[in-house]
Amino acid sequence: MRFPRSIRWRLQLWYGALLVTVLCGFGFTAYHLEKSRRLRRIDEGLHSRLSLIVDGLRAGPERSGEKRRPPELRLTPEQASLFGGAEGYYYVIWMQAPQPIQISSAAPKAVPKPGAREEQLRVRGEFRETLLFAAPVNCVLVGRSIATENAELRNFGGALIAIGAAVLAAGLVGGWWLVTRALQPIGEIGAAAARIAEGDLSQRIENGDSQSELGQLANVLNTTFGRLEALFAQQANFTADAAHELRTPVTVILTQTQSALTRERSEEEYRETIEACQRAAQRMRRLIESLMELARLDAGQEPFHLEKCDLVKVVRDCVGLMHPLAAARKIAIEEEYSAAVCRGDAERLAQVVTNLLSNAIEYNQEGGKVWVSTHSKEGMAMVKVRNTGAGIDAADLPHVFDRFHRGDKARTASGHSGLGLAIVQAIVHAHGGSLNVESEVETGTFFVAKFHAEEP
Repeated sequence: MRFPRSIRWRLQLWYGALLVTVLCGFGFTAYHLEKSRRLRRIDEGLHSRLSLIVDGLRAGPERSGEKRRPPELRLTPEQASLFGGAEGYYYVIWMQAPQPIQISSAAPKAVPKPGAREEQLRVRGEFRETLLFAAPVNCVLVGRSIATENAELRNFGGALIAIGAAVLAAGLVGGWWLVTRALQPIGEIGAAAARIAEGDLSQRIENGDSQSELGQLANVLNTTFGRLEALFAQQANFTADAAHELRTPVTVILTQTQSALTRERSEEEYRETIEACQRAAQRMRRLIESLMELARLDAGQEPFHLEKCDLVKVVRDCVGLMHPLAAARKIAIEEEYSAAVCRGDAERLAQVVTNLLSNAIEYNQEGGKVWVSTHSKEGMAMVKVRNTGAGIDAADLPHVFDRFHRGDKARTASGHSGLGLAIVQAIVHAHGGSLNVESEVETGTFFVAKFHAEEP
C-alpha cells in the first residue's frame, strides 16, 4: 500500500491518527478509572462485612469429655441486614471439613472452599469474594455478585466508544474542512502559475486571508507576479526600443548604399556616402556595446576589481577630462571636496562620474554652472553633481533611469540612445550603492550617488 502523496491526505491521516490515539487513551483511562472506583467500593463493602463476620463468631463452651462445639455467629439485626437485600452480599463459613458449617441465604449454591494458598481476593465468574483463614474457624468468606456492575461497565464502555466515534467523526470532518480551507491558496497559486505560464501575466492569486502563512505566501507571489509582468513589459519595450534605435542607422546605411549604386557619382559624393555609412555604423556599434554592457551588468557577469577607492581623486580626474567640453560651452565647474572613501572599481566609478558630468554640461544653458562635490555622512560616501540647466519635467523624472527613455526633445535630437543613465545606475547598484535625482524645470538637476564608506 502506497502512502498518499497528497498534502491534504497526509495531514488528514496524521490528524486522524493523533485524534484516535488521544481518544483511545482517554477512553481506556476513563473506563479503568470507573472500573477501579466501582471495584474499590465493592471491596470496601466486602472487607467491612468480613470484619463483622469475624467479630460475630463466638466459640461454644468447652465441656469435659465432649468435643468442642462449632462457633456460633451472632449478628445484630442491623448487621444481619447488610447481607442479602438489593446488593446481594453473602457469607460462607468453613471448619476443617470441606462442607460449610454456616452459609447465608443469599449465597450461591456450591461455593467451593478456598485452598490454603489461595489469595485473599478472588473472582469467580460474576462473583467477587474476599476470604480469611483465622480461628476459631478454618475459613470465612464474604462475597457479592458483580453482574450488575459488569453490565453497567459494559454499557459505560459502549457509551465511551459511541462518544469517541462521534468525536472522531466530527474531528475528521472539521479537520478536512480546516485543511481544505488552509490549503486552498495552494490550488489557487498553482492555477495562477499555470495561467501565467500560458502567457497571461495579469493573473493574480485571490487571497482572502492575508494573516496566515499561505496568505502571506500568496501576497509575496502576487508581488512577484506583478514584478514579472513589469519586467516582461519592460523587456518588450526594451526590445522594441532597441530595434527602433538600430533601425535608424541601418536605414541610413541602406539608403546611402542604394543611392550610391543607382548611378555614377563623383569621388566627393562617394566619399560623403561612405562617411555617412561610417557614422551610422559607429552609432550602431556604440548602441550594441551599451546593450552588451547592460546585459552583462544585469547578469552580474561584468568584472569589477573592488578595492579601497578615493572618490576625491576619481572625481578630480573626471573633472579634468570634462574641462575642455565645459570650456567650449562657457560653463564653469565649481568643485568642493571632503574626504570620501569607498570600496569599488575606480574605472567603473570614473565612468559614473564622467557620465553625470557630461550630462550636466550638455544639458545646461550657455554660460551656466556645474557644481560637483564629495563628502561622507552616516556611513555613506557621496558624489553630488548639480547644474543650472532646463531641468527635467516632473512627468519624466520617475523614468529618467529607464532604458531608451529620452524625455526632452533636446536630448532626443542630440543623438543619445537613452542608455547612459541606465548603465550608470546599474554600475552604482553593482557596488551596493544608490543613485537619486532631483530636478526643477528652469532651475537645474541634482544627482547624488551614494556608496558604503570605508575608513581612509
